[in-house]
Amino acid sequence: MRGQRLLDAALERITAVRSRARRIERRELWEFQRWLQNTDNLLHLSIVLVVPVVIGFVTYLSNQIQTLSFLLFPPLASGTYTLFSDPDGRHADPVRFVASLSLGAVCGLISYTTTAWVYGGVGSALVHPESAALAIFLTGLVTWAGHIEAPSAFSTALLALVTGDVDPVTYVVSVFLAAVFVAGAFVLWRETLYEKRAEYLYETVQGDDHVLVPMRGETAKRTALFGARLAAAHEAGKVVLLEVVSDSDAASVDGRGSTVDETQSIHEVAPFDDEEAAAAPKVASKTREAVERLERCASHIHTRIGVPCEVIVVAGDPVQATIEAGQNANCDLVVTPYEEDRGTLSPYVRGIFTSQFDTVAFRSVRDRDRWSRVLVLVARPGDVAHGMIDFAARLTGNRGTVSVATCIGSEVERRQAETHLDHLVETVEGNVETRVSRSPVQDFITANADDYDLLVLGSSGERSPASRFVSPPTFQRVQDLECDVAVFDRGHL
Repeated sequence: MRGQRLLDAALERITAVRSRARRIERRELWEFQRWLQNTDNLLHLSIVLVVPVVIGFVTYLSNQIQTLSFLLFPPLASGTYTLFSDPDGRHADPVRFVASLSLGAVCGLISYTTTAWVYGGVGSALVHPESAALAIFLTGLVTWAGHIEAPSAFSTALLALVTGDVDPVTYVVSVFLAAVFVAGAFVLWRETLYEKRAEYLYETVQGDDHVLVPMRGETAKRTALFGARLAAAHEAGKVVLLEVVSDSDAASVDGRGSTVDETQSIHEVAPFDDEEAAAAPKVASKTREAVERLERCASHIHTRIGVPCEVIVVAGDPVQATIEAGQNANCDLVVTPYEEDRGTLSPYVRGIFTSQFDTVAFRSVRDRDRWSRVLVLVARPGDVAHGMIDFAARLTGNRGTVSVATCIGSEVERRQAETHLDHLVETVEGNVETRVSRSPVQDFITANADDYDLLVLGSSGERSPASRFVSPPTFQRVQDLECDVAVFDRGHL
């Protein structure tokens, strides 16, 4: 008997260790995915993993096909790095890449042949200064005239002068064939991975179409319309309206305490008739009133926006009941009314922010159901920034405008900030503009937010200057803005 208990205890320990290892593995995978959602990290990883494979394969071909000269590898590697490091840059055109390397090699061949003719064949064994100068001159002239300037072209031009035992014509052919192969690999990588990274990497773009809206406070209906607009952008979108009541209010008529499952009532939006109402479960009056109130709101949302709606009434602790309701309804985004408590976010909002759900705390100042001008303030690239921009694009569609802005401390940061913003917005369709400001974040928001319908910020948990705008001591400034405010928090494992 004792041996059996020891065996059971050992099995429980092993199960616990395996479960913990799986949790750690999931969290590490989750952290890696978030790291990869930074476009700069994705590019660096592609350079580390893809470029060596491409160059290695070209080397393999050079060993199998004697017409490929090893001299082409230095400029080829340099050009390949240029392609993959800046796939949207000036030199990332595959045609320009092939043309520049090939024309550089041709110019080198012309210079080599000219020198050999002038010196009676000596040019084949000796590189003269005038030969190198002519090669660079011709390369610069041709690439300039053809608008295909590339640093690697000058390398292929000079290497054509030192081919040694390799025939210069063979070298030119080698450069062309290798460049075509690299360009093809680059196009394949860019079209199948880089340009579709939003589909593969950014979870808010893939999901966040089942929206749970806790109906709290005076702006609950406006918040529900806001959540419905987010859900309506996806074909599978739906809205779940939630109200949490106390256990005493949810008690059934016979006085027996009710659990969350027993008090939960879900209704698809549809015309309600008397027979359906008579068949509804018998619940306490306050619960019945809550259900009827939510059904009226759901019917209004369905009529106004066209997105399917459900209503849920549960009992229990507000934060825990909301989380459980979101899990049971298979929701992936919570849109809750913005609440404050003594100069900071309320305990309820902070509790939802710490859950596994992506969460938006929505502060409504005007009665509207469309947001055509949205300002998104980001501090750094990553999944939070992509999520905020995706939400803004859902709201504006093709008719509105999304302004993605960031603030810098000095002018030397401008170019990098502009590059980061370009990477962020290139995965989003619609009218999107970028802004880089040297103003302090608080001053920028105060000066510009009132010109927009909605301001989107990251939560204070992101620890960015923009997100600290909604935490003390600048928290109070949100109350002075004349536009709606959406505070986004990324879900946590």
